[in-house]
Amino acid sequence: MKSNQVFARGFFLAALCVSASALAQMTPVGNWHTIDDKTGELKSLIQVTETNGVLSGRVDKLLRKEADQKGLCKECTDDRKDKPMLGLEIIRGAKKAADKEVWEGGKILDPENGKEYTLRMTPIEGGKKLEVRGSIAFFGRTQTWVRVQ
Repeated sequence: MKSNQVFARGFFLAALCVSASALAQMTPVGNWHTIDDKTGELKSLIQVTETNGVLSGRVDKLLRKEADQKGLCKECTDDRKDKPMLGLEIIRGAKKAADKEVWEGGKILDPENGKEYTLRMTPIEGGKKLEVRGSIAFFGRTQTWVRVQ
């Protein structure tokens, strides 16, 4: 094989790997830092996983300085009541919307108040950030989570 053919194949494979990597990032699957709305400080590390097309997410670490690492979800009202905050499943049941880079149809739990909200997640900025919207009826809020590399 000539050196220019080797170079062309190598270049093609490298471009293919970079493209696959970029596409793989346009998903909520991965590790995310949440940020406190009021202080702008890192709040937690959330791990989002996918099983059979359904997303779930759990608290992997509490990052605030004053966070109780042994704290329990006292405000939860379902099967998560009094469960440890570390490892707590806060995202359940989200699925990818047809023909869109949006995951919805699931629920997200705010462990600070025990409320569950309808969930919508949209990767932005090439998958480096994730818009996470929790809502009840017409009321809700959107947070931006940052991907952990």
